[in-house]
Amino acid sequence: MRVERTALDGVLLFVPTPHRDDRGLFTRTFDAELAAEHGIDPAAFVQDSQSRSRQGTIRGMHGRAGRGEAKLVRCARGAVRDMLVDIRPGSPTFGRSLAVTLDDESFLTLYVPAGFLHGFQALTEQTDVCYRIDREHDPSEDLSVRYDDPDLKIDWPLPAAAVSARDLAAGSWARLLDRLT
Repeated sequence: MRVERTALDGVLLFVPTPHRDDRGLFTRTFDAELAAEHGIDPAAFVQDSQSRSRQGTIRGMHGRAGRGEAKLVRCARGAVRDMLVDIRPGSPTFGRSLAVTLDDESFLTLYVPAGFLHGFQALTEQTDVCYRIDREHDPSEDLSVRYDDPDLKIDWPLPAAAVSARDLAAGSWARLLDRLT
């Protein structure tokens, strides 16, 4: 397994090396020692969650106020287009976005530090996304920006097939900027 830096400050990709043979494959999806070498405290992760989505579903764009929320995200089944937006005032990449395809072939794991909006779109009929999160959920700190906000200009690869009522009611990027700065 190796670690790659991305165009967004602090966001990392963990790239495993699956071992394939006639039985199938075996791969490591997390390595605590490697995470620690890159400044991530493996013991800080307190919750594992999983979502299942059908093709075209968009979940996001979600973030957390207060001290934020770091997470490790991977796609255990199918494929997603994962989206991040840096919402850390003072960050050298503030306001910039990153798109990464996560799937059950490459087994990439995306490390998202605290201070990002996160969302994804399911690219396959059945998509399972696993999250390892560094704090318990506190709904009072939820942040969200509508997935199709014109200022974010997110280029989702498919038409939106399903979006939650909560995500449809999300605020604008401009409103979040006012709150952050």
